[in-house]
Amino acid sequence: MPSFDMPATVDPQAFLQLHTDDMSDPSCRIKINHGTTTLAFKFQGGIVVAVDSRATAGSYIASGTVKKVIEINPYLLGTMAGGAADCQYWETYLGIQCRLHELRNHERISVAAASKYLSNLVYSYKGMGLSMGTMICGWDKTGPQLFYVDSDGTRLKGDLFSVGSGSTFAYGVLDGGYHYNLSDEDAIELGRRSIYAAGHRDAFSGNTVNLYIVKEDGWRFVGPLLPSPSPASRLLTPPPSARSKTSTSTRCTTTAGTRPSSTRRTGRACPVREHRLSRRSRSRRSRRRREDDGALVRS
Repeated sequence: MPSFDMPATVDPQAFLQLHTDDMSDPSCRIKINHGTTTLAFKFQGGIVVAVDSRATAGSYIASGTVKKVIEINPYLLGTMAGGAADCQYWETYLGIQCRLHELRNHERISVAAASKYLSNLVYSYKGMGLSMGTMICGWDKTGPQLFYVDSDGTRLKGDLFSVGSGSTFAYGVLDGGYHYNLSDEDAIELGRRSIYAAGHRDAFSGNTVNLYIVKEDGWRFVGPLLPSPSPASRLLTPPPSARSKTSTSTRCTTTAGTRPSSTRRTGRACPVREHRLSRRSRSRRSRRRREDDGALVRS
């Protein structure tokens, strides 16, 4: 088990609360990266894991490209919520122990054993200022498994969890659309919509949505997905029929029977047509002027 140098004080927890932003004193000068929304749920095809990518330090956005899923091994994933440093360190350390278990026992560690090891590890540091809420999810001999572990040593098994400052908003979407018989596409879309809803309402969550799906042959990274357009922006976009009418009404030709390489869709007059009309109007004016001059000479 790793060991750390503790502050030379009687109460290390009070020392950490005094010098970090433990939410009880947000005016502290040391700002720990935190704030997130993570979720995972089981369905008939495996497990979907969805997270946002924003990290905040106090009232500032520290990063918008944080990787909040730790790839422990090809069949096991861990999520990050709470203090970024605590989650990254302990889950990376868990990956080392899982690899040692494989070398010693010649088989992959089960999801239950990995989550129990992490729970026992952080429980030994209970009350020392750790900030961590993680989900350990993967596929082993018993099928897909999902566990929640936090920095107090709590360990829960379940089918659906959401952790982080925006989890209440994510639960609102998850509870309305979740059922076990979801298809892969519907499960991925449900995870994306849930994280997007949390990022829309929670100031500490946002940016892109990173999605993983865990199957019997291991996890697969679906990709960073950008939020879909809001309903208001979709209302402002003209339908395809209106766009086609606009494009045909503003189409112009350079010569008889030929079209320009690019069709203007801005609604402005075609410069080629304007030039030809101006030449015609000048020729008409000059013709009238000559006719008027001839009439004066004959008179």
